[in-house]
Amino acid sequence: MNINIFNETITYQPLDKSYRGLFPFKIATTSYIYPDNILPNIRMLAPYLDEIELVLYESGSLPTSNEITALAEIREEHGLTYNVHLPIDIFLGDLNPAIRNYGAGMVQEIIKLTGLLRPSTYTVHLSLKNPDGHIHADIGQWRMRLSKSIEEILRRVVTPRQISVETLDYPLDLIEEIIEAFDISVCLDFGHLILYEHSIVDYAKRYLARATVVHLHGVRHGRDHLSLEALDENQMKTISSILDNFTGTVSIEVFSFHDLTTSLELLEQYCCHKR
Repeated sequence: MNINIFNETITYQPLDKSYRGLFPFKIATTSYIYPDNILPNIRMLAPYLDEIELVLYESGSLPTSNEITALAEIREEHGLTYNVHLPIDIFLGDLNPAIRNYGAGMVQEIIKLTGLLRPSTYTVHLSLKNPDGHIHADIGQWRMRLSKSIEEILRRVVTPRQISVETLDYPLDLIEEIIEAFDISVCLDFGHLILYEHSIVDYAKRYLARATVVHLHGVRHGRDHLSLEALDENQMKTISSILDNFTGTVSIEVFSFHDLTTSLELLEQYCCHKR
């Protein structure tokens, strides 16, 4: 497909087939598969997938209102849905109130900005670390600060189940009480669970009913967000059995065309198809 940018035509290879409606769940990937901006990526991917994960990792680099309008038009044209990955440079449990307030305000701003797109979920990282990378020593106080930030976010702009808390490097039961108290959703990142040696089976039993989205990517030698080729046969079979009755969104969270295509092929090989 040819994409015209600043009067220059750039040719990208499209996916070789559509995966829309193939699985019991919505199949998605990130908005950065091609080495380009968000709109060319969405235009290339929209005909082939059910949903796109809008990756807004940096709070200082958000889509413009014109881009949001264009994304809404693509959604209508293709019957596409979106989910939003909120920035990872916000720290809702930080000791510094200014840092917490900035993070909560940024989440509110993004939710308002993307409201036209009617995202299926907004995925958030509740980091146990501060901006310097150090782990908070007092977990109880960290949880209290997280609760206040989440309360502020929910008070203004969104309903609880629209927020999904992603599994990171710490056990999710550290914040299970917060998740249940606010009745927010979960994002099960299977790649993170494998990377940090948590049981995806145990997590699925405990949290899949609350999950709106699953992030799926390969892990090898301490690196994640690789093609599913990096996973072994037993891991793929386990994932397939878990997803057999899942009807939310499964986002292949990779960032290259090769990793996406090989992952889709493997998922089709191992995973259940819509009956």
